[in-house]
Amino acid sequence: MTEGLDATVDEMGDVAERRNELAARVRTHAGTIARELAVFEGGDYGQETFETDTGTWTLKYEAGDVQYLRYDPNSGSEVYVVSSKQPPEPEALETAMADYEAFVAAYNEYARSAAGLLEDVPDEFPAVESTAELVAERDRIVDRIRDVGDAMASELHRFEGEYGTYATTVSGTRWELKWDGDVAAYLRVGGSDGVYLLSQYSPPSATDVRRFASDVTAFVDAFNEHVDDLEADLSHVAFDERT
Repeated sequence: MTEGLDATVDEMGDVAERRNELAARVRTHAGTIARELAVFEGGDYGQETFETDTGTWTLKYEAGDVQYLRYDPNSGSEVYVVSSKQPPEPEALETAMADYEAFVAAYNEYARSAAGLLEDVPDEFPAVESTAELVAERDRIVDRIRDVGDAMASELHRFEGEYGTYATTVSGTRWELKWDGDVAAYLRVGGSDGVYLLSQYSPPSATDVRRFASDVTAFVDAFNEHVDDLEADLSHVAFDERT
């Protein structure tokens, strides 16, 4: 009943060690291809497929290193020659390695075919026109609008309070000036989703300045009429000390 227990068990450690050494060398070698592909493709990750006479090789890479190298033979099961999990079975690795040189040759052919890819691409381009003068003119106009807005803010601060908003309609469009002390916090045209001719952030585009700058005068005129109306109303107020 115990005859089999005395039989000699052949050790497979040498085979496993050889398999691990070979898999490590393949990872290092395929890593060179992965880095070349990453540089060529211009990304940190990706994958390429290469055809050989006996199967298909897929190399997936990330950050210039191999994520996996898979061999899918024309007949038989696919083999992950390199993976982040367990190493392949020795027989499967042997099958794949019989075609590994053909895989490298397929990659080299791919690399050589790309060598002249940019030969006919021009490397001289038309001169780029400067927008410096346009920007300077935009800024000059916006500075004038800022001067007017701050002047209005100063008046509003004087007779309306520390902060608030003044709004009116110009050419069918809402204009709103918000003041904070003696300074215009913003001048917005067109409601909450409108254009900020003045703001605490970036200046308006030159196109928006062209659209609305001509209406600033009408906005100021409307403000002045508002002030005149206030003064007229205040002039009618009487205080009778006897009451």
